[in-house]
Amino acid sequence: MRAEIQHCLVNAGDVGCGVFECFENNSCEIRGLQEICMTFLHNAGKFDSQGKSFIKDALKCMAHGLRHKFSCISRKCLAIKEMVFQLQRECYIKHNLCSAAKENVNVMVEMIHFQDLFPKGPYVELVNILLSCGEEVKEAITRSVRLQCEQNWGALCDSLSFCSTLTPAPERRHGAPPHPEAEHPKSVRQGDKDKAGKGGLNPHPRGRNQGPRRTSQDGGAAEQEDPETTDIRR
Repeated sequence: MRAEIQHCLVNAGDVGCGVFECFENNSCEIRGLQEICMTFLHNAGKFDSQGKSFIKDALKCMAHGLRHKFSCISRKCLAIKEMVFQLQRECYIKHNLCSAAKENVNVMVEMIHFQDLFPKGPYVELVNILLSCGEEVKEAITRSVRLQCEQNWGALCDSLSFCSTLTPAPERRHGAPPHPEAEHPKSVRQGDKDKAGKGGLNPHPRGRNQGPRRTSQDGGAAEQEDPETTDIRR
């Protein structure tokens, strides 16, 4: 099998997807490289100039890398697959897949077909990298894959985590203490002692929701609480 791929690589042309075709239809079943290549070339006209540059450079990087690295690795299918996936990551990242995806979200989403994600292979690697390209790209691809999943598998998709993902995680704990509310009472009471005789009370709306025990104390500390509570709510 290794000799068969090596022979194919030697005879494959430098233009087009010939190099990637060498990894199709063999016992290792590394399917998807040729399809990705053909899909990129077929849709190249829909990309902006940055996207076109990415397609040209990334495919060239992949083809060159496959030829160069294949002769240096083990004959085991696992080693060949890992080499392919690692090379994908290197070439996509080196030539700024994420930048191209952010500027061409709709075209990139059109290229991802649910049925190509099975079995796990180069398409899954491509999608995994795209999912790390920021929230806009991540949400667009997730929405598309979920819809295609529902069209193919119906209600079963609701039970699959990759189809029901990606509610953004809360972004609120940047340097905030684990229980910030617990630290307020001391500072509030100290503030009340300082301001009790000054008559400058300016009740904060939160004071009305904290029950009668704290109304008289917390009302005067509203301004003192504002900076921290504002940070926490964000």
